[in-house]
Amino acid sequence: VQLQASGGGLVQAGGSLRLSCTASRRTASNNGMAWFRQAPGKEREFVAAISWNGGSTFAADSVQGRFTISRDNTRNTVYLQMNSLKPEDTAVYYCAVGRGSWYSSDRSFYNYWGQGTLVTVSS
Repeated sequence: VQLQASGGGLVQAGGSLRLSCTASRRTASNNGMAWFRQAPGKEREFVAAISWNGGSTFAADSVQGRFTISRDNTRNTVYLQMNSLKPEDTAVYYCAVGRGSWYSSDRSFYNYWGQGTLVTVSS
């Protein structure tokens, strides 16, 4: 499975962006998916995840109430709507496909990763 992420860019604090990640194969529609991010000099961290059918989602405390993950299995695509962005949200954002139909905040659960898209939030 190949993943193509897009939608990153430069935005002012308080602004919004929507990231997209499209999978090359429909089989990704049977798996949980997630977004992670990695800021310069920091470890890659969990942002949000969604079950195979979109019926359940989970987000990190740091983005709760600001970020929303969703998916459209007819398009093999997962989205991350990011609102009320803060400078500390600046990072490269990666999408990932999980090993099963559910999800996890543990990186080891995910076996396919996109190339990343850069989000920069200015103060």
